[in-house]
Amino acid sequence: MNYSNFNSNVAIVVEGKTDKDLLSSFLECEIVMTNGSAVPDDVVEYVKKLSETKTIIVLTDPDSPGKRIRDVLDSKIPGLIHAYVPKDKCIKKHKVGVAESDKETIMEALEHLIPASIATTPTLNHSDLVDLGLLGLEKSAEKRVMLEEKFKLGHTNCKSFVKRCNCLGLTKDDLKKALYE
Repeated sequence: MNYSNFNSNVAIVVEGKTDKDLLSSFLECEIVMTNGSAVPDDVVEYVKKLSETKTIIVLTDPDSPGKRIRDVLDSKIPGLIHAYVPKDKCIKKHKVGVAESDKETIMEALEHLIPASIATTPTLNHSDLVDLGLLGLEKSAEKRVMLEEKFKLGHTNCKSFVKRCNCLGLTKDDLKKALYE
């Protein structure tokens, strides 16, 4: 999705006021705050209602509270889409978060959206990661990080790596090609 398409048909869910203030400075769409990782029921219900008429994009910090927010929303609201800012591009003064990144980093994340659910039959599994050297070897984590960056997956563990690749419809061949480019 191109950022010029952000309008009344899109709402972005962020963690807090500083995230909202930053996004509001260059995007014209509704921005909903969860006010932290507890995600109050009224916020969940509001986002659920919004999802009936708008595309909902979740853009949270690349940390465990951000993951918790994504998990809570995914478990209660179908059809969400996720954008991930790379952790190394959103650190300022020892803080990590969306508000610590810049417009370009956020726009890049919003141009590489990942659905929360798999639309088709999964194409990858853990044995594919082993076959490709992405699991179980000394350099496996480094290879996964390279692919996370290439496909804009955000920081993952093996389980979330497989899920996000499957949500994008990536195949073993896609990963193999990317590894050896």
